[in-house]
This record gives sequence, structure tokens and C-alpha cells, in this order.
Amino acid sequence: MARQTTTAGIVAADRAARDDVADGAPRDTTTAHAIGAAPGGGPPHRVLGSWASRVLDLALAVPVLLLASPAILGLALLIRLRMGSPVLFHQQRAGRGGRVFELVKFRTMRAAAPGEDGPDSDGERLTRLGQALRSMSLDELPTLLNVVRGDMGLVGPRPLPVRYLPRYSAAHARRHDVRPGITGWAQANGRNALSWDDQLDMDVWYVDHKSLHLDLRILRDTVARVLRREGISANGHPTRPEFPGSGATNVEVVGAEAGSPS
Repeated sequence: MARQTTTAGIVAADRAARDDVADGAPRDTTTAHAIGAAPGGGPPHRVLGSWASRVLDLALAVPVLLLASPAILGLALLIRLRMGSPVLFHQQRAGRGGRVFELVKFRTMRAAAPGEDGPDSDGERLTRLGQALRSMSLDELPTLLNVVRGDMGLVGPRPLPVRYLPRYSAAHARRHDVRPGITGWAQANGRNALSWDDQLDMDVWYVDHKSLHLDLRILRDTVARVLRREGISANGHPTRPEFPGSGATNVEVVGAEAGSPS
């Protein structure tokens, strides 16, 4: 997917936003801002205290887990009957400060056969049940446990596999300055249909603009996008291609682990 904007355009949009804030005008929420700002750009905003973010996460995640528990048990049984065990998919992801934690989701793919150890084989391994779970984001329900444990928040940059850590530019590595989330600014504005660099630019924009108002807006927009089933996969790919590195386009990556990073 081609980049949706230029760096010059991003900087100009953020300069205009700074002028609006200085004049007391509301923040700009135009398409330019939806694409995300360059690292370090944009007006500084009051960042939620960690305690406030934690309260919001628990206030929403715990009731959803309780209300959805019958559905979670039913889906677990269905996966066990249709796909066998294990029911859950576990993968190490990089959290705040690059700290490693284990993400948990419902399994959507059959076990990898020899040679099927990377995203190129996702289309062959993804089951019909798995496709249905992904299209409705039901595979994410167990990830609420990561929120309750404090590994993640509801909103933040999507946590990516640990193997990606050396591939970020210094600017994009700033996405780890905040707690990762089940959804984020990038997921609310394109999800897996975005190019990797566009997603990472948005992640850094979120770090620089994090606020309660923005988090609530992201949650609202994410629900709408899930209901419309938009951005489930990258163009021409059943899930998401391997991340080659910041600014890279056609880089061969070896040693990829099994499992989609979505």
C-alpha cells in the first residue's frame, strides 16, 4: 500500500494544530491527523497518569470478561471440537519499554507443518472457523486477560512480536514508550490494511497525543470498524506480511516464528 501522506504534509498539519491550540480552538481531527504525525510532531497533551489508565482498563475489561464468559467458553469448546488443541494461541510480544510478555488469543490456524513457519503460509493454515473469528475480532476476547494482568491496556500501540525489536528505527521504537493495547490509533484508522510504516507512524503519533478523550474516541471508532469488518487483512495477503524493518519495502526476512502478528 502506498504511503498516504508526505512528511512535509504531516509537519504542516501539526503546525496548524499547534496554532489552533494556542488560539483555544478545538484539536484538528481531519484526515491529515488520522494518518498520524511524524515522531515528535504535534502539540504536547496532558498524558493520563498510569493509575487513571489502569482504572479505565479495569472498569471496562473486567465487566466485558464477565459478561462474555459464556461466549468465551462456547468458542473455546467450538475450537476444541473443530481444530483440536491447543485452544489458545500464545506468543511473546514486546510491551512497554520493550518488556516481553505472553499474549494470549484464540487459535485461528492449524498447527504449522515443516516449512510452514512464517506469514507466507498463513493462507494455507488459516481455518474457516479462524477466518470467522478474525472477521469479528472474537479471537481477541482472551486478550482481555492480558489487560487485567496489566501487560496491556485497552488502547495503545498494538504489541508486535519480540523478533521485530531490532528492526525499528529509533523514531518508531518510541511506540514502546507507552503500554500496548488491544486496539490503537492505527487500528481505528485502517488496521491491517495500512502499510507497516504508516502504522508505526500512527503509533508514535498516539504516544505524543495520548489522552482520555483520544482513548475513548479510538474505542468508539474501533467498534465501528469491527462491525463493518474493515481492515481485517493486508491487501493481497490472508493476514499480514512479515515486518521487514522501518522504511524497508522488499527485504527478505528469515527465521520468522509461526503465528500471525496481528
